[in-house]
Amino acid sequence: MFVKDVDTLNAIQSFSGNTIVWEKISLPHTPRIEPVEKKEEQWQGTCYYQKDFRVAALDKGKHIALQFDAAMHEADVYLNGQHVFKHVGGYLPFYIDITGKVKFGLDNKLIIKLNNQDNADIPPAKPIKELDFNYYGGIYRNAWFIIKDKLHIADAIEANREAGGGVLLHYEAVSDIEAKLIVQTEVKNDYNQLHKVRVKLILTDQKGNEIAATLSEVQAITDKNYVAFNQQLIIQRPKLWSPENPYLYNLTIQVIKDGKVIDQEIIKTGVKTFRFETGSFILNGKKLMLRGTNRHQEYPYIGYALPDNAQYRDAYKIKEAGFNFVRCSHYPPSPAFLNACDELGILVMNAIPGWQFFGKEAFQVNSLQNIRDMIHRDRNHASIILWEASLNETRMSKEYKLKSHEIVHKELPFGEVYSCGWTEDIYDVFIPARQHAKAPDYWKKYTKKPLLIAEYGDWEYYAQNAGFNQKEYKDLKEVERTSRQLRGTGEKGLLQQALNYQESHNDNLNGPATGDANWLIFDYKRGYAADIESSGISDINRLPKFSYYFYQSQYRKRQNVKSEFGNPMIFIASYWNNPASAEIKVFSNCDEVELLLNGKTIARQWPDRDKLSNKLLHPPFTFQPVKFEPGTLTAIGYNNAKETVRTERKTPSLLAGIKLSIDYSGRYLQTGEPDLLLVYARIVDANGTLVPGAEHLIKFSVKGNAALIGINPIKAEAGIATILLKTGEMPGEITISANAENIKGGSVKVSTNAKQ
Repeated sequence: MFVKDVDTLNAIQSFSGNTIVWEKISLPHTPRIEPVEKKEEQWQGTCYYQKDFRVAALDKGKHIALQFDAAMHEADVYLNGQHVFKHVGGYLPFYIDITGKVKFGLDNKLIIKLNNQDNADIPPAKPIKELDFNYYGGIYRNAWFIIKDKLHIADAIEANREAGGGVLLHYEAVSDIEAKLIVQTEVKNDYNQLHKVRVKLILTDQKGNEIAATLSEVQAITDKNYVAFNQQLIIQRPKLWSPENPYLYNLTIQVIKDGKVIDQEIIKTGVKTFRFETGSFILNGKKLMLRGTNRHQEYPYIGYALPDNAQYRDAYKIKEAGFNFVRCSHYPPSPAFLNACDELGILVMNAIPGWQFFGKEAFQVNSLQNIRDMIHRDRNHASIILWEASLNETRMSKEYKLKSHEIVHKELPFGEVYSCGWTEDIYDVFIPARQHAKAPDYWKKYTKKPLLIAEYGDWEYYAQNAGFNQKEYKDLKEVERTSRQLRGTGEKGLLQQALNYQESHNDNLNGPATGDANWLIFDYKRGYAADIESSGISDINRLPKFSYYFYQSQYRKRQNVKSEFGNPMIFIASYWNNPASAEIKVFSNCDEVELLLNGKTIARQWPDRDKLSNKLLHPPFTFQPVKFEPGTLTAIGYNNAKETVRTERKTPSLLAGIKLSIDYSGRYLQTGEPDLLLVYARIVDANGTLVPGAEHLIKFSVKGNAALIGINPIKAEAGIATILLKTGEMPGEITISANAENIKGGSVKVSTNAKQ
């Protein structure tokens, strides 16, 4: 249960059933549904969560704990009227041992008091009204109730032990022939007497076949103490993890006492070897260009409160867009997002909370603890290659930088570990934004250390610092040159955004950077401005803009690679409804493209070769002149002179109805698992062609065990209206309908495991 803005905690503790009206909620949760358009400031304040529970009398003598994956951002935890824990920080987990405080066989009352108001001691710390993103309130990630033996694998967050606590993995001597997996397991003894245990490791492949196993010698653990078990497994002919083949093994870690398994943990792990060099990133012995993006975790209406499946869908969209790398800006993401990156094959730069703010001693202490907690939580992910242990675009003291860099290497005291920071000194890898250097050279002449351009494509155009186009951009208005283009801005703006990203990315490839990450994948809201930051290649509703397809065209998977990503693609970057059209841009990863209008060939040609595309893997295809004539544009992609893929773009005619679709992005509804799905209502003509100028007011409705979240009715943007569908634990069949005046409505059915 949940309530916000209660005057005093005493009022809650004396809750009689009449004093306070509690709202029944499920996790993840945010205190207020926030409008996409910023009509008022994001909610900040105090809110409370209450949970009544019982622990069976049979569990007396066991270890009892609570774990919160994240709660924003100052938490006070009360159990049965007593304050038992305080945590500061909104992006990382906290673990509460309540073994000696819980009542067995009786009712227990848990109350969590949360406050997300500005606090100069809690990173990112900058007041929301001055911040380039928001930090929403609530218990917005998962929470866990834990019962286990008092002899158990330690929790790394609770233990807070340098290079210890829990399970710590790393690989040595990795090759196609053999790899050595080093496993350190810390076991904690919460009993009041000495106990002897062993640790068994079992490594299995994706089919469940045992690949390797080992059993430790017996070790004695004194009361209230930890012991580390150091073991290794040899993997013969390992399947190496990479973006094109993200193979994960399952490692089972068992604590054994008197021949019985008393605790167990399963970790998915990927075998890889990598290194950063000046001018190169090497993965599994081969040079790989990191082609990436940045991601804010914010969703429309619900802020940060995404269920795990929605986290997966975001990662899926990043992979689908052609990226092999993501920077988590500017805070650690959900564990579910990192799990998805492991599974899908997306390399990750993890980051601590921070943006343009350096606080006093308490802030610095909390920030350094963020680094430890981030590493303790995330150190075993196959996808992570960089630890951003610096505060983004912040003037940090040298002492802070030295400490932050040192923490990374003390917590991970072995090879293939890289800290990174936006300043050139101290950190292993330099990660500036493109605009941190001057045009037109930017970072093309940099040679001092490994370089990765962590942001590009937005600010240099927003601030009229536009690379090769200094003269060309001189007289353009901001709205004409910027990458900040809403999806509804129209064809001209979307083409401009795509051109900006093309120019910047191509220019980055002319230098020594090991990779780059555009700013960014999804539009988002921020505290210091009333409008949406719209430089995303998809909008806040995850609908792609033209530039999304530019990036998708930059990836073509290798032959004999089994993957749903990187297949032949082709996209016509036009609505084909403008009589003033003079040229057509086509994005494709094919060798040749043929463009036809109403069945007649305009041209068949190779991709562009100019100063804006000389380093691209797959430059666009620009067709000109193309005289407008209503009808159908057809683009055909050829590889080795054979037709591989084709697409059409039809001139929209009179609008006729609504076509509904659900965004599954690789994850369908599962029985017993509440979910959140994006529902799109497209306004189409009689042929089913989107009418991009339509701005009708769309009214959604739902039947079944589900609810709608969002403004309803809502005005369509560029012909599409979006709403969120929140499903229950047992969804069964759900029907979503959409209607508008003077056009035919539409509906779509959703059911568990249904592939629409």
